[in-house]
Formats: sequence, structure tokens, C-alpha cells
Amino acid sequence: MGYFVLFYDVVDDYVTRRAPLRQQHLKLAADAHARGELVMGGAFADPADRVLMVFRGDDRSVAENFARNDNYVTQGLVTRWEVRPWIVMIGADAPPSAPPKP
Repeated sequence: MGYFVLFYDVVDDYVTRRAPLRQQHLKLAADAHARGELVMGGAFADPADRVLMVFRGDDRSVAENFARNDNYVTQGLVTRWEVRPWIVMIGADAPPSAPPKP
């Protein structure tokens, strides 16, 4: 299992245009979270120009499938999306560090 970050670049009037689509988008996200795929996600503020979501899965397809089925993408609010593998260095899933030298 690994982590994969999904980035969205969004339209200039994203906050206004997302209102009628928000409930369906949040349901998709809640369902992915309940399955253990979506760890966390949210939009950047000031400016509200990007979205970041962290997924956990066997490969990047978990995040790619989310994007392909997201109404924010299919309805044109997202101008570009990208999935990148993410290596956790600090936190519960960080790799064990080498023991300190005496």
C-alpha cells in the first residue's frame, strides 16, 4: 500500500460554480473515505485555485479512478488533474529509520 496525491487545478470562479455540484462531489469523497481509499482532501484558500487529496492504495489507479468519476472533473470545474506518488517520511506510516550510532 502506498500514498498517492491527486491535485486539481480549477477554474477561476470555482467557489461559485461548485455550489450545485458540491453534494454529489462530497458523497463521492465520503464513499472513498469510508472504503479507506481517501485519507484526506480539501481546497486551497486565498486563492481557491487548487485542490489536494491524499489517497491510499496499491497503485495510482485509486486516485485516477476518483478523478475520472468526479463531477467536478466531468462538469468542467477542473482544468487539469495530476496524480503523484507520495512518500511519507514523518508519521505513522513513515519507514523505520536507521538506529542512531553509538
